[in-house]
Amino acid sequence: MDEGSGRLGVSVTLKGKNQPTAAREAQRDDSSFLRRRICCAMPLAFIAPMMPMLVDEPPEGDEWTHEVKYDGYRSQIIIDKGIRIFTRNGKDWTQAYKFLAEDAASLKLKSAIIDGEIVVLNDRGLPDFGSLRSAIKARPRDLYFVAFDLLHFGGKDLRQTACEERRNILRGLIPAGKHIQFSEAIDASAAEVYRMVDAADLEGMVSKRRDSTYRSGNTYNWKKTKCYSVDEYMLLGVEREAGKAAFALLADRETGEYAGSAFITLERFKREELWARVEAKPGEPPDGMKPRPAALWTKPGMVMRVKHLRGEEMLRHASVEDFWEE
Repeated sequence: MDEGSGRLGVSVTLKGKNQPTAAREAQRDDSSFLRRRICCAMPLAFIAPMMPMLVDEPPEGDEWTHEVKYDGYRSQIIIDKGIRIFTRNGKDWTQAYKFLAEDAASLKLKSAIIDGEIVVLNDRGLPDFGSLRSAIKARPRDLYFVAFDLLHFGGKDLRQTACEERRNILRGLIPAGKHIQFSEAIDASAAEVYRMVDAADLEGMVSKRRDSTYRSGNTYNWKKTKCYSVDEYMLLGVEREAGKAAFALLADRETGEYAGSAFITLERFKREELWARVEAKPGEPPDGMKPRPAALWTKPGMVMRVKHLRGEEMLRHASVEDFWEE
């Protein structure tokens, strides 16, 4: 066996601490070279996002950082031999986000995977989720990508790097004045941040452990705390079943479209007043409404004041605070 074939044979067959030093070094060099070649040859792939768990109160402590929760579409920008932008479910929406893809190209990065949220702003400069879908088609140059995490950069997978370090690298990659912007952490206590985002009429906040690694799926290393809004809805009917909580079935007052349900947690005399009104004015279910066997439908005319989580397409964590005839 000549020197070349002997080296190849050793690198394949010998393992562990008894392996000659030169052979071990050669094996490491070969495998490292191979990994680099494979990494360079393969395009970067979509990574399922890390999702914060919903909590009632934001966590306090120096181990946490806090950011605004932007009300938009969770998205991922992948930069390698081109620019691709994916939805949170891994669908390629690059064509819909051409302007943002151009902005990503102007960053002049060779390889990166950036996690963030696509938003459109209202006249007050706040994210407007209700206008986002139409803005994607009608005014795509008004879209912004708010970047908050970096999963891959310069040929390196950063998911095992601490969150704070990943974000520090990301901050240095994004210049000011573009439609790709960095989500800055707010230097204040959790309670103070919550008061600020609530007063600003924002959706809520996200708290992240400084040392957290990036793992796809739900995690308590990231926690989201949402703010509440109080709005008026039209009563469509109620659902009452023995041994279960009662719900009000509600519609948007402007469009008449079904908006979701809300817990009826009123005082007893108010609940009885509501039951009497529903029974006295029976109605029909809205057109296109799926069958709900436990529902008692009522005629229009009753307005409900409802407290609910801000920034949701349908009512969530909602409760009825009061009602009256229109």
